[in-house]
Amino acid sequence: MDVVALGESMVTFLPSRAGRLADVPSFDRGIGGAESNVACALAAAGHRTRWVSRVGADGFGDHLVEAIARYGVDTRCVGRDPHRPTGIYFRTADDRDTDAHEVLYYRAGSAASAMAPRSVDRDALDAGRILHLSGITAALSADCLALLRELTAPRPGRPLVSFDVNYRPGLWSGAAVEGPRVLLDLARGADLVFVGEDEAADAWGVTGGPDAIRAALPEPATLVVKQGSRGATIHTHGEPAVFQAALKVDVVAPVGAGDAFAAGFLSATLRGLTAEQRLRHGHLMAAAALTVPGDLATPPARAHTDRLAALDAHAWGTLRLGPGWTDGVPRNTEAKEEART
Repeated sequence: MDVVALGESMVTFLPSRAGRLADVPSFDRGIGGAESNVACALAAAGHRTRWVSRVGADGFGDHLVEAIARYGVDTRCVGRDPHRPTGIYFRTADDRDTDAHEVLYYRAGSAASAMAPRSVDRDALDAGRILHLSGITAALSADCLALLRELTAPRPGRPLVSFDVNYRPGLWSGAAVEGPRVLLDLARGADLVFVGEDEAADAWGVTGGPDAIRAALPEPATLVVKQGSRGATIHTHGEPAVFQAALKVDVVAPVGAGDAFAAGFLSATLRGLTAEQRLRHGHLMAAAALTVPGDLATPPARAHTDRLAALDAHAWGTLRLGPGWTDGVPRNTEAKEEART
């Protein structure tokens, strides 16, 4: 495998119209989960990916496994729990940054929350070049936290560990451990860390930009600081920091962009591209997610992405992407060697 992703995915219910959840008459069914989103985006981009998790022995679990597998993700290592349900959640159609946005999670006691060091196939997790994790899993239960602590600890044969901080304060409320401290410890054990500038401020009180975050988190070989609509900065051991401005995007829905950015960055990492190219591929994959209504978008053809990522600084700065931009180049224009990847 190129990438193995571990984490909970849930069935998402998306409103048929805007307004309060109390007023929405019907919902469309989708899927949502930070780690499975990354696996799906990478699989759609031509990489070999696996999703490891647990779901209930119910119809929602069937739907999740089947929907994620349709993206080309290996789901053979997803466990079925006959005693616990598959998690679900509902959300409004409003922007997540507004007070009108509502999200209701029904995930307490879910099948995924029962993941533990003894209940997952360690060989399946270590079978990829990259193991992708997120801080969401650590908040689900004490057993999930114990699993992430083991996976981020040094051990023989460990793949490159990618960790998205994904600080969600609501998940940590009432927890027996302090979420921000736990996330910092887990990040220190990873090889590649994604964290938002706003997350670092909220979780750790670290302000002052990417350099200050790097000073607080010097251990990972690679640290990617996401700076919202401004761009992102990468700090790599032994190399100067690199900043890459984000693209101008006509946003349809501001959901799934962080997971898509991680997928684009990991794809470029697997291909051995430069720091600037890794950031650009992250921005391009995020732009694909931002220009569709749901969390997951069909990525652009690799040849199309490579051409856009190779633009000079002026052209990159003036580029603007809107809905449908990923369909701009037919997929059969890819080079033969790329099509085989």
